[in-house]
Amino acid sequence: MSQVFSFSGNDDFCPGGRIYPNPKEPCLFLSLGRSVDYFPLQKRSRVSVSFDINREWFDEPKQKTSIESLPDECLFEILRRLPAGQDKSVCASVSKRWLMLLSSICKNEICINGSTGDYNVGGDDDQGFSNEGYLSRSLEGKKATDIRLAAIAVGTASRGGLGKLTIRGCNSGRGVTNVGLKAIAHGCPSLKVFSVFDVATIDDEGLIEIASGCHKLEKLDLCKCPNISDKTLIAVSKKCSNLAELSIESCPNIGNIGLQAIGKLCPNLRSISIKGCSGVGDQGVCGLLSSTSYVLSKVKLESLMVSDLSLATIGHYGFQVTDLVLSCLPNVSEKGFWVMGNSRGLQKLNSITIEGCQGLTDTGIEAIGKGCPNVKNFQLRKCAFLSDKGLVSFTRSALSIESLQLQECHSITQIGLFGVFFHCAAKLKVLTLISCYGIKDLNADLPAMSPCESFWSLTIRDCPGFGDANLALLGKLCPQLRHVELSGLQRVTDAGFLPLLECSETGLTTVNLRGCINVTDKVVLPIVNSHGWTLQVLCLEGCKRVTDASMIAIAGNCPMLSDLDVSKCAITDTGIAALARGNQISLEILSLAGCISVSDKSMPALKKLGQSLAGLNIKRCSEISSRGVSKLQEHLWTCDILY
Repeated sequence: MSQVFSFSGNDDFCPGGRIYPNPKEPCLFLSLGRSVDYFPLQKRSRVSVSFDINREWFDEPKQKTSIESLPDECLFEILRRLPAGQDKSVCASVSKRWLMLLSSICKNEICINGSTGDYNVGGDDDQGFSNEGYLSRSLEGKKATDIRLAAIAVGTASRGGLGKLTIRGCNSGRGVTNVGLKAIAHGCPSLKVFSVFDVATIDDEGLIEIASGCHKLEKLDLCKCPNISDKTLIAVSKKCSNLAELSIESCPNIGNIGLQAIGKLCPNLRSISIKGCSGVGDQGVCGLLSSTSYVLSKVKLESLMVSDLSLATIGHYGFQVTDLVLSCLPNVSEKGFWVMGNSRGLQKLNSITIEGCQGLTDTGIEAIGKGCPNVKNFQLRKCAFLSDKGLVSFTRSALSIESLQLQECHSITQIGLFGVFFHCAAKLKVLTLISCYGIKDLNADLPAMSPCESFWSLTIRDCPGFGDANLALLGKLCPQLRHVELSGLQRVTDAGFLPLLECSETGLTTVNLRGCINVTDKVVLPIVNSHGWTLQVLCLEGCKRVTDASMIAIAGNCPMLSDLDVSKCAITDTGIAALARGNQISLEILSLAGCISVSDKSMPALKKLGQSLAGLNIKRCSEISSRGVSKLQEHLWTCDILY
């Protein structure tokens, strides 16, 4: 024992010498020899179960721990500490779960520098949300899903901020829901314009989130959203004081209460459009208009069950209204239009459109003319009870009229038409007549009228009674014409159009004679010879009596022509070749649809013309083979070819 306590480490512990004299010897793990009489006891392992070497667990790999195994609460705490920008975008691309969690983080939940909401709004974009709203996004049909909205919310936050979002249509299987709208509300506080069209899978909950998170909202469009109610408009009125434009269409659950809230709490509202909302009545319209009388400038009421009271309110409170549209209001009578005009509140009205209102009569339109002396744009559509007397009375009072459009007003005749020129000759610039069956060539004695020097645009479309006599009279009254469109007028011939050309003192820029089947080369030749240097658009579609002679004249006299349509004309390969030889450096669109005499022989000429063409229409050209079309496509790869 004394040797044990006195052992210093340098001497041998065993009296027989070292246990391993040479550790490198191969007998290292063999017997220790006779000189060793010390054998330490070995602990025996205890086995309580039988050992099976073929057990399945022996080959199973150990389960690896992943961050995906964390619950949403823990992962949320991690993600909300990420700085905005590249790091957040990269994390959003890991999985849909991470994307949806990132998109659910509100602005005040971001934790940077150890505190919640401690970010620099006006500083580095990588440290928070951008408030500018430079970006615009649109989702349509199958692309409109919650996942895409979440990606937009996360991706645009540090890249200028989302300013405009449009959702049109919806994916029937995985469409937009309130979850996607919440993501936009949380991640896009810079949103200013929000439009939703035909989305039945969202309701007030999602729109209320938008209102709560997007306080900068200035324009809101809701169309065919059946689950949206007054609750949405109330929330918007309380949270979005900058709202300037509101459009509601086919939302049956929106009613008077929501409109009244908008009127009271949105002091910047400048434009309101309401269409096909069965829940909206006089109470809502009147409440909105009376509360916004000093800012509201644009009003559109269409397909509503409002009465004369709403029109009276417009006339009384519309101090700032400049644009007014009244369409399909079956409950409005003559009294409503009369009161609106005589209230004298629409002194700033610049443009008015009345469509499908059976209550508009001669008395009502005369009152509007007296009450709106500064109106310049006037459109009347489908007003069956309006006659020449009312139209002339209106133009006699509204001397500032510059543009007049009459569509399907069948009681208007030649007398009313020329009465407009008699009273508005000083300022009238544009006249459009569409499907007015009452205007016919009549041998009536008209008073002497001075030429309308300001008039430059004449459009007469699908008026079957309009013929040469009326056209010749208009030519004398309009020496400054630059835009002429005479579509579908089968009674117009060369005899009527030639006097108009003779009276023209300025160069025509646009001539459209679509469907004038009695017009021949005798009209086209004077057009291109006298106005070729100013002519930019020439449409002769359906003029079956126009031949190659016109094409030859066009080739030599129209260097500024950019759009030529000779569909269904008597054009052959000779005319196309002549056009290619001309100096047509500005020609961008050429339509030869239905020219059955144009064949593969025109391919070289079309290739030459195609150097400047952006669009070529050769539909129903039966003599052009598919092989010719293929060769044409090879050479004109920058041209959009319709065949």
